[in-house]
Amino acid sequence: MPKGAILITGCSSGIGYDAAHALQKRGWRVFATCRAAEDVARLESEGLESYVLDVDEASVAAGAALALEKTDGALDALFNNAAHATPGAVEDLPRDALRAIFETSLFGQFDLINRVLPAMRARGKGRIVNNSSVLGFVGLRYRGAYCSTKFAMEGMTDVLRMELAGSGVHVSVVQPGPITTKIRENSRPHYERRIEWKSS
Repeated sequence: MPKGAILITGCSSGIGYDAAHALQKRGWRVFATCRAAEDVARLESEGLESYVLDVDEASVAAGAALALEKTDGALDALFNNAAHATPGAVEDLPRDALRAIFETSLFGQFDLINRVLPAMRARGKGRIVNNSSVLGFVGLRYRGAYCSTKFAMEGMTDVLRMELAGSGVHVSVVQPGPITTKIRENSRPHYERRIEWKSS
């Protein structure tokens, strides 16, 4: 019997990828989700149970429903890890860049929480872990967009923890510092598409 079932977002690389493999080795049933079908296929070839889960409303709704269906409503944990970065000076951040990063790194995450939370409340137990950052409580130049999503995540997670006190559902954040992942590499397209750095 598995120790429990956990849904993890953003498992194509980095922290999510490592967490998915590590928890599976420890006996958890892991739903290692990614936004790209080719990454899902790769994770499945590595022995993980994987499916597509992106941050838009339809994908979040379908992804949450599938996790609850696969567990008969007994999802034990959610690890919100999906995120991206848009580096650039605050004065150079256009509205669409901020909208996109908040959709990925905040709105989608709390939408997912709100879709699995009723099942956890009904069981009287569960664990929600949000992946924040040291940049969720300390600012860094040219990381304003990323910092803003993590500061917001810290605040909403703190309030959610207060609101769920006594429910049996435990809420926490992790605050990693610099880790060797592909986040910098993956942030480059967002930077190149949205930041007019030549005129900065």
